[in-house]
Amino acid sequence: MKEKNLKRLWMGIALLVLLAPLGLLLPAAFNAGDAWGEWGSEEIIRRIGYLPRGMMKTAGLWKAPFTDYTLTGNSAGSNIKGSLEYIFSGLLGAGAVALLSYMLGRWLARKENGES
Repeated sequence: MKEKNLKRLWMGIALLVLLAPLGLLLPAAFNAGDAWGEWGSEEIIRRIGYLPRGMMKTAGLWKAPFTDYTLTGNSAGSNIKGSLEYIFSGLLGAGAVALLSYMLGRWLARKENGES
């Protein structure tokens, strides 16, 4: 039973990664601008008229390893190459989360069993 559930989980994650480019394609198809919630400081200012103080303090704290989810740093847009780069970024992110979760689970299991 456990293996069956794990297989379903990975299939679900893979499906979500493959559907990720819809976040790029749908806004472009409907001329809606950027994907919802993926706005930079300038877009926030344009939308609400100011940049909240907390965002202002942390705006330069984090730089994405793949700008705009692409390897080249160019905006992915609605083309096939951009979609493939977006999927690749999703796979890398999902893989990193899975690896960290696995390592944390192993560490917690060892700690629970009294191992160091």
